Amino acid sequence: MSKEYDDTLAMSEGGSHDEEEAMIEVSPAEAGSADTSQLEIPSELPVLPVRDIVVFNYMILPLFVGREKSVAAVDTSLNTSRFILILTQKDEKVDEPGEQDLHQIGTVAMIMRMLKMPDGRLKVLVQGLSRARVTAFHEGEKHHMAEIEPIEEPALVEHGPEVEALMRASREQSEKIMQLRGISSPDITAVLGSVEEPGRLADLIASNLRVKVEDAQAILECVEPVKRLQLVNDQLAKEVEVASMQAKIQSMAKEGMDKAQKDFFLREQMKAIRRELGETGEESEEADQLREAIAKAGMPKEVRSEAEKQLRRMESMHPDSSEASVIRTYLDWMVELPWKKMSKDRLDIKEAQRILDEDHYGLDKVKERILEYLSVRKLNPKMKGPILCFVGPPGVGKTSLGRSIARSLGRQFVRMSLGGMRDEAEIRGHRRTYIGSMPGRIIQSIKQAGTKNPIIMLDEIDKVGTDFRGDPSSALLEVLDPEQNYTFQDHYLNVPFDLSKVMFICTSNVLDTIPGPLRDRMEIIRIPGYTESDKVKIARTYLVPRQAKENGLAKDEVQITDQVIAKIIREYTREAGLRNLERELGSVCRKLARKKAEGKEGPYKVTANVLSQMLGIPPFRAEEREKDLPPGVATGLAWTPYGGEILHIEISTMPGKGRLTLTGQLGEVMKESAQAALSYARSRAAKLGIDADFSDKNDIHIHVPAGATPKDGPSAGVTLVTALISALTGTRVCSDVAMTGEITLRGRVLPVGGIKEKILAAVSQGIKWVIIPKANEKDLQDIPAELLKKITIKPVELIDEIWPLACEKRKTKRKPGAPTPETKGEQKPEARA
Repeated sequence: MSKEYDDTLAMSEGGSHDEEEAMIEVSPAEAGSADTSQLEIPSELPVLPVRDIVVFNYMILPLFVGREKSVAAVDTSLNTSRFILILTQKDEKVDEPGEQDLHQIGTVAMIMRMLKMPDGRLKVLVQGLSRARVTAFHEGEKHHMAEIEPIEEPALVEHGPEVEALMRASREQSEKIMQLRGISSPDITAVLGSVEEPGRLADLIASNLRVKVEDAQAILECVEPVKRLQLVNDQLAKEVEVASMQAKIQSMAKEGMDKAQKDFFLREQMKAIRRELGETGEESEEADQLREAIAKAGMPKEVRSEAEKQLRRMESMHPDSSEASVIRTYLDWMVELPWKKMSKDRLDIKEAQRILDEDHYGLDKVKERILEYLSVRKLNPKMKGPILCFVGPPGVGKTSLGRSIARSLGRQFVRMSLGGMRDEAEIRGHRRTYIGSMPGRIIQSIKQAGTKNPIIMLDEIDKVGTDFRGDPSSALLEVLDPEQNYTFQDHYLNVPFDLSKVMFICTSNVLDTIPGPLRDRMEIIRIPGYTESDKVKIARTYLVPRQAKENGLAKDEVQITDQVIAKIIREYTREAGLRNLERELGSVCRKLARKKAEGKEGPYKVTANVLSQMLGIPPFRAEEREKDLPPGVATGLAWTPYGGEILHIEISTMPGKGRLTLTGQLGEVMKESAQAALSYARSRAAKLGIDADFSDKNDIHIHVPAGATPKDGPSAGVTLVTALISALTGTRVCSDVAMTGEITLRGRVLPVGGIKEKILAAVSQGIKWVIIPKANEKDLQDIPAELLKKITIKPVELIDEIWPLACEKRKTKRKPGAPTPETKGEQKPEARA
């Protein structure tokens, strides 16, 4: 060999060919030095298993031997004929290989030299002599033995042009590989040219070729010389392709290094020029830091191009110029935005449900929608974020529900209030031509969250205004459209930013003030008010412990019964949400905290008797609902942004000329309902027992109390017509009956909205009967069963069905159309259908 054998190391116990080894390391003399035809190989030889190498004929290489059985096999070989059978393992991870773990064809080798290592291993130099097939395998205690049959290579009958071409191609490809790896040796070329037998050339090249063990074993097992050389030639073609690509990569890396060195040299020159001009080097360091931050920010290609362009502009300016300061601020925004940073969603559906139930009582529809989103997200990670809009009265938990959704998803949460926003630049940002310009609040929220996929809550979206500075609601159209917001452009950044991964949640008290195109982009989820039982449970579970903690009290020190909480709800709060209830409970806890601070020991029990001392005179009394309504008065149900309310409509008739007076700050819709009610009464005068000419002889005054409050809506039609008939016939309307619905001139009752809120208001006021339109029966599914047990619902389709349900017959009738008399005493109602 041209080198010492120690330099061309191959390890049978887990090693492989040295990757820096030249392809062929033997001299022409050594290539043909082994004449195996004169050697007599024994029929039974000790077995030396090797892990990750295949030994070929005429191959000389060193092996490290460490396993006990392998060491014993080497000792046996040295003490006998010095021949040993080298078999390659099928799986290199097997430490104690048996017959089934070894290939059946291997190489008979001669141990030329042996050296004992300090760690007990042996280093042996072996030379491959002949292929051999195992005919019988004996597993001994010290080492394995194998009966073998040498495989003689068939003689080549004729050396034709095809074989010569194949040999020449193999030589050329071998030389090409060496050139690509930077190895140039005339000795190697001479060795390749001196071998005239295709089988020996194949073994010579294969022994120095970097191939997988499986491919090398296939070459070893191929006995036919030409076919074996063809297999080697195929491997050479693959190796040429790999070596070419490796050389190309190294060349590209070198070119990149050369460019980096050139850029470094030019920057050093620029620093020297700035020092000569009296400029400090701090600006250059700042530019280098920005350049590095731009490279690490993960910006899209076009965005990074714009950032680098602005950086070059800044470098060419005087550092104290105002424009340089603007560009510096712009670049700070660009590198601090999370262009690629995303939080990983927590897609455990059961855990998300547990978190939602822990934070909020009820709200089953909202929770179901969130869990549906998580389920779809788990099955389709590429889905776009939904645009949800929670609509409901104040205090029902819309904003806190958004925080719970963020906690269940494991995302960052940012709240963005839109109430009173009038400037479009608040959404899209200011252009950099303005002094003090900055990005819009959407981009600011993204930066605040620090991730590309936060949950952004757009609070009070129904209170967005417009003026000469633009329409923010129109700017929100792009933000809330999943088909557009993946290229959202802020005027300040002037580059697209992907908002499609953001989950937007909007909140609103009403839908009427949200523009139609904006409302069309959102999925509306209504959150109505809570029932009294719901409020009691929420107060017991959430509000009382929280207020006790905030006021320095232990949870078990505040003893307040459900009956007292219900009394606070009925007499001290009148709302759909929970804010006032929490305020009142906070006031109770403060009174108890004072007792504790004065040295009185707890626990502190709150009873109904001491409640008025703590909270004062109740502003609302259950007795406020009149037990006996005079003729001409009916109770209606109204919907407001703050929940449902009862509404008394009063009608008086007096001698006159048929004038209709409407008071109580009524809107256009209620005025039209009053006209429709009057027309219906005139058309049904004979059937109702009213003088046909009552409208010519009497003035009618319709009044809705609380005149300072504007009132409008399509829900008062049935109440107006009932109160009018009551006034004209002198018949009372039952005080425990409330109604809602719109009417037509043909006598039909039309459906209205807010049924749940209205029924909640009716129950809180002690109403026993509620008349609703027949078409609103489907809305009763959303009302809890426990609430329906406290009230009787009567759906009607025609106005004629209302009067028998609502009226109370008096024993003495007054003349139809006469003025309403004073009512005395309480009358019993007749049975109602």
